[in-house]
Amino acid sequence: MKYMQWRWLAPWLGWGMLAFASCAAIAQPQEPAVLDGNEVRTWLLRIHDASQKRNFQGTFVVSAGGQVASSRIAHYCEGANQYERIESLDGQMRRVFRHNDLVATLWPNSRVAVLEHRETLGTFPALLHHDGDRLAEHYEVRRLGVDRVAGHEADVLLVSARDPYRYGYRLWAEKGSGLLLRAEVLGEADEVLESSAFSEVSIGVKPQPQAVIRSMKKLDGYRVNRPVLSKTHHEAEGWTFRQQVPGFRHVHCVKRTLTRPDAASGEEVEREILQTIFSDGLAHVSVFVEPYDPARHRKEMQMSMGATQTLMRRHGDWWVTAVGEVPPATLRMLVQGLERKP
Repeated sequence: MKYMQWRWLAPWLGWGMLAFASCAAIAQPQEPAVLDGNEVRTWLLRIHDASQKRNFQGTFVVSAGGQVASSRIAHYCEGANQYERIESLDGQMRRVFRHNDLVATLWPNSRVAVLEHRETLGTFPALLHHDGDRLAEHYEVRRLGVDRVAGHEADVLLVSARDPYRYGYRLWAEKGSGLLLRAEVLGEADEVLESSAFSEVSIGVKPQPQAVIRSMKKLDGYRVNRPVLSKTHHEAEGWTFRQQVPGFRHVHCVKRTLTRPDAASGEEVEREILQTIFSDGLAHVSVFVEPYDPARHRKEMQMSMGATQTLMRRHGDWWVTAVGEVPPATLRMLVQGLERKP
C-alpha cells in the first residue's frame, strides 16, 4: 500500500486520518448558517487542542481508493510532553512511537528502525496552521448538527472549498472533548474521496508515557537508521516557487540526509532530499527535491489514491515529487512554478 507508506514516511502530511464508521443520519437544522472567521477558528482550535491535550486510544480505519487500512493509536500527554504509539493492523507490521519531536519507526519483520527528529506539523489531527479569518477566505464552514460515531456524540461540520485548489471536508468532533472522531474528504461534486473514523475509542484514559519510552529504546537486533534532518528554506538551497497557489503558504522546510544502497554497486551512499511544506491551514502539500538518479527515477508519473495525489517529474539534474491531499491542478501549479535560481 504505497498510499499508506507515504503517510508514515512523512507524517507531517498527516497522521490524522482515522477509521471508517457507520453512516448514521445527521440531525441537521434547516439551511445551516455559514460560520464567520471567529467561529471557524473556535471550532478548529477546539479540535486541534483536543488532539494535543487529551489522552485517548482506539482503533481507526482509513478507506481510500478501494483500499482499507486499520491501526491502533494511543496518545498521552503529561504537562508539555506528548507521547504517541501507532501500530498498523494490516499489511506489513509497523510500529511508530513518538515523544515530542523524537519519532521511532520500527519494522519488526525486517528488523529495521528509523530514529529521527520531526516537527509536529502533522500530529493527529493536522489541522489549523492559519487563523480562522484566512481559512474563511478559502473555505465555507457550516455546522450541520449532531451525529454519533463509535458510541460518542459528535458535532458535525461541513467545510466546503471556495475554489478548485482544495478539497472539502466533513468533520465529526466529539461533543465533550472536541476530539476528531471521523473525517471525510470531499471532491468537487461532494463525492467522498476518502473516509476515516474511529471504530472504537476511549477518551480520558490513564497516560502511559513510560510504555512509549521503553518501546523506543528496545532496539536490540535492529538495524538503526538515523537520518540527519536540518531546518532550512528552499531559497537558501537555491530554489524558488515563482507560482503560488492561492491560500497556500510556506510553513516548513527541511533537508534530510539518507543513507541507502547504491543501485549499481550496492555500496551505502548518502543522498540529500529537500522537503518544502505548504499549507492553507487544513490541506498540506509536500514538495521533495533530490538529485536525479536514472537507476531509481525512471518514469515521470501522476498517481491518485483516494484524496492523496502524487506527481513525479524530472527537473534537469533533479527529481521532484509533490504529494498532498489536494486536487491534481494544485500539485501541477506548484511543480511548474519550481525554478532553480542561477
